[in-house]
Amino acid sequence: MKAVILAGGFGTRISEESHLKPKPMIEIGEMPILWHIMKEYSFYGVNEFVICAGYKQHVIKEWFADYFLHTSDITFDFTNGNEVIVHKQHAEPWKVTVVDTGLNTMTGGRVKRIEKYIGDEPFFLTYGDAVSDVNISNLLKFHKEHGKICTLTSVSIAQQKGVLDIDANNNITAFREKEDTDGAVINGGYMVCNPQIFDYLVDDKTVFEQEPMKKLAADGELKGFYHDGFWQCMDTKREKDMLEGLWESGKAPWKVWEE
Repeated sequence: MKAVILAGGFGTRISEESHLKPKPMIEIGEMPILWHIMKEYSFYGVNEFVICAGYKQHVIKEWFADYFLHTSDITFDFTNGNEVIVHKQHAEPWKVTVVDTGLNTMTGGRVKRIEKYIGDEPFFLTYGDAVSDVNISNLLKFHKEHGKICTLTSVSIAQQKGVLDIDANNNITAFREKEDTDGAVINGGYMVCNPQIFDYLVDDKTVFEQEPMKKLAADGELKGFYHDGFWQCMDTKREKDMLEGLWESGKAPWKVWEE
């Protein structure tokens, strides 16, 4: 299976750094938060990624090109037609497709644009600015068991995110914006989608978290996988500093992989 990561929006500007690069490329422990997300998926055997890029998408492409070179033993042979020989590379066994999904495209439009890279198989979908210790294997098992079009990971946290109303059978019956009086669970990303999801996505103006989610809920095709472990987005400098502190302490909850 592939994991699709939304990394193309303007996002919140958490520092001067985010004027120079997409937010998913802002570093925690000298590695982009995007890398941290991919490392978790890879721990569970997911090694093929489609990155929905847009804002400063060249930064993402250049980073992966450099990452491959920097983790390889290479001979630059200028005596034989300027040949570059890769002897051994130490990077993860990843296949990464970075797609320019447009500068002003909305989230649903970005997913719609990568349809040809997905085909007829289910795929993971998440945001490029949040880390978690969600069990990806259990998430996929849950999705396969209920047979609905979309599963999203729900988390309890007091932030301005999309609120979910969930019944006793884990059916998401409503999807709406958070209100001040809410103490509800929210959409934490880490989704699994069947290819029928593309039927709910119209064009570049489609916001995934609005009409598609609402229609999926109304059609009974949206399930919630509740996660009571660690989840944290990176919308502010305070949140970035908190994640950085956890990483430097050696106690980052999302680091499920071994070095």
